[in-house]
Amino acid sequence: MATITLTTQNHDETVKDGIVLIDFWAGWCMPCQRFAPIFEKSSEKHQDITFAKVDTEDQQQLAMQYGVTSIPTIVIYREGVPVFSQPGALREADLEDLIGKVRALDMDEVRAAYEQAKAEAEKRG
Repeated sequence: MATITLTTQNHDETVKDGIVLIDFWAGWCMPCQRFAPIFEKSSEKHQDITFAKVDTEDQQQLAMQYGVTSIPTIVIYREGVPVFSQPGALREADLEDLIGKVRALDMDEVRAAYEQAKAEAEKRG
């Protein structure tokens, strides 16, 4: 599957199902340019995963929504729940390892922890 362009308009629909890997990048960013072929190769290998790219220059609101302060930044969703976020380019082996770990997650446990964290955050205001 080729990568898709993620925008504020298609974000919610894109992240709600399955596994979604998001790459926040910019054209002037050299580490982003080095990571791009790794991300693309992985997208071709994992046809069941959605690979999305966010151009932080074009989608500044989306980058701010995620608190992106360093690029590239990788964010991963599974079944509508954010399960990973980290700045910095990954090596191919590390990206593949990360995908394996996301696939192996017990989503019942993840959802329970996510809902608990959201409830605690709402209490704090």
